[in-house]
Amino acid sequence: MTADPGPLGRNLRAWRERVRPEEVGLPGTARRRTPGLRREELATLAGVSPEYVVRLEQGRTRHPSPQVVSAMARALGLSPFELDHLYRLAGLSTPESGLMPRHITPGVRRLVDRLGDSVPIAVCTSSWETVYWNPLWAALLGDPAAASSGRERNFAWRHFTGLLTGMSLPPDTLAEFEHDLACDLRRTVDRYPGETDLAAMCQELRERFDGFARSWDSGDVPRHRTIRKIIEHDELGSIAVDSDILTAPDSELYVTVLTAEPGSEDASRLSLVLTLSGWSSVPG
Repeated sequence: MTADPGPLGRNLRAWRERVRPEEVGLPGTARRRTPGLRREELATLAGVSPEYVVRLEQGRTRHPSPQVVSAMARALGLSPFELDHLYRLAGLSTPESGLMPRHITPGVRRLVDRLGDSVPIAVCTSSWETVYWNPLWAALLGDPAAASSGRERNFAWRHFTGLLTGMSLPPDTLAEFEHDLACDLRRTVDRYPGETDLAAMCQELRERFDGFARSWDSGDVPRHRTIRKIIEHDELGSIAVDSDILTAPDSELYVTVLTAEPGSEDASRLSLVLTLSGWSSVPG
């Protein structure tokens, strides 16, 4: 009779078997005896030995260190709720780091992959730091990987300080957009006191821009609404797009999707941009 691995071992195995290799940057193969990751693959991603993963899943080791638990959670793409559960199964207190989530969960990656075949799409943290994007986004707005500093990859910082974002807004929606952006940042700073660099960035924005400071002090809760934005393309001119913000389940990530009105000249221009980039055009 096989020994009971206990709740820690059972959960680790279940989480490992649900992760597709492609979701964590590993090549998928058809010849797999078990679904999901192999133990040695998980071990490599988490920086532990395969033998240690075996001992954990078999219940022969039931009290891993906080460092190992954190590494396993990152490798498995656990949600914040699952991370909390894993710490408790390991007999550990949930860490209070005060840091905002930046991890791209498998569900968010699948969402980007499914939508990203035809539309520009990017994923931002709750502070509007761009952490993931598809090639269509880079083709239309420039590659965020080219940013030379952390702040330069933050859309809010770039917008308020006048750095090039690739987008502009009609005057009638600009004030509301900037108000919600400032409130988003205030909410994130309040919720994650460990984000000292973000707090310093926001303090600088408050000191430099009166409108930002007024929105910050308002106490309002931000609303994520569909907003019409204008993209200035070097070759094709102005392209009007609708920017929709989706909130990813079990995370605090924002997924921004850009679309143009079907059948419009903007849709045709957007399709042409994407076609020139070597990707499929947007239906329109």
